[in-house]
Amino acid sequence: MTDELAYVEDHGDSLVVVNANTSKRNALSPELYRVVVEAMDLATAQSRITSVILTGLGGFFCSGGDLGLLASRRDSPRSERLQKIDELHDVIRAIMNCPTPVIAAVTGGAAGAGVSLAFACDFIVADEDAYFTVAYVNAGLVPDGGVTSTLCAQLPRALVMRMALLGEPVSAKQLHELGAITQVVPQDDVFDTAQKLADKISNGPSATQGAIKALINSAQTTPCDAQMDAERDAMADAIASPEAAEGIGAFFEKRVVDFKSLRDAG
Repeated sequence: MTDELAYVEDHGDSLVVVNANTSKRNALSPELYRVVVEAMDLATAQSRITSVILTGLGGFFCSGGDLGLLASRRDSPRSERLQKIDELHDVIRAIMNCPTPVIAAVTGGAAGAGVSLAFACDFIVADEDAYFTVAYVNAGLVPDGGVTSTLCAQLPRALVMRMALLGEPVSAKQLHELGAITQVVPQDDVFDTAQKLADKISNGPSATQGAIKALINSAQTTPCDAQMDAERDAMADAIASPEAAEGIGAFFEKRVVDFKSLRDAG
């Protein structure tokens, strides 16, 4: 056991980022920011890493911003307040821009910017009793961390209004029914399920997966004509790639595709 507020475990094909600020229900911390960004940089740089899992110790994913710290910034210059918010946004961007798929393993639930962290990920595995709340309004605050964008892209506007304007929590089961959460499982199975998903990802073509992730992310804000241009460019590159040669070759040769050997050879 470590006394660090956040740390990374190397599981070979995957990295596991652990939020360990358990005395504050895994509230955000500068250590978590640093560890997440470093993990995304490492995953981007090393082809052996095919996924990153974000999780929290102590039965709760992340409770968001530390209200004590937020209160202490009340009288600070606006430029300083902007800088602190940008530090969170840099973490969200690092997750979204990382070509490696990122999985949130959510036990207990997520609150405030903890929801931002979870919904910045590409997959969310949550326990069947978990909840998600963006009740900034109850503290006289507004959502940040990109959560108004990510929630509105996946949920009905009326539900996002209830979550943000009324501060209503929403269960993982309801979000799963709406297609916003990948899997809902018993709490004891959350991490193992996330690891199985990571293992499945590791069998795929990692460069192609990175290109697909980029296209899906850009589709939220890109007009259709421009998005088709991006798809054209990505497909033209993919056709000439070693992964396409392996995938198409395996199809015609009626054998099991082996993308992992390409990474090992590289």
